Amino acid sequence: MKIKCTYIIAVFSVIQFSSAQQSLSKLLKKYNTKHIPYISVEALSSQINQSILLDAREFSEYHVSHIKNAIYVGSDHFKMDSIQNRITDKNKKIVVYCSLGIRSEIVAEKLKKAGFTNVYNLYGGIFEWKNNDFPIYNSEEKKTENIHAFSKEWGKWLKKGVKIYD
Repeated sequence: MKIKCTYIIAVFSVIQFSSAQQSLSKLLKKYNTKHIPYISVEALSSQINQSILLDAREFSEYHVSHIKNAIYVGSDHFKMDSIQNRITDKNKKIVVYCSLGIRSEIVAEKLKKAGFTNVYNLYGGIFEWKNNDFPIYNSEEKKTENIHAFSKEWGKWLKKGVKIYD
């Protein structure tokens, strides 16, 4: 009986995870053009030292939580000049992220138009990063469980960590 219950729980978990991924996929298809290729959180975690990370959320979000060594660029006030001055090799691998991968695609498209050739959008953003138990950091560069969840509507995609709202 115990094995049967464990099996049922395992099957339900796989179905629920698969369903969540399909729903996230639908959400991203609704808002994104897919002109920028996605990179999974798993792939990024193994290539993180060879990638430049750009955080396309707003400063209040970045201040609460970000991926280690990410450079804040924002989306509403994104300035291409600051990026071009900071990243001179336009072939360097750049991964842009936001909460889920919507605002980051907009910034990534601007980078691509400016001649950057190796630009990716983090699939599921920082929410997917945390949902897969990868570490996040606060403004003091210390690990934190606090994650800026952007809004109640978008925060539902964050399954792990402590949701923080402005």
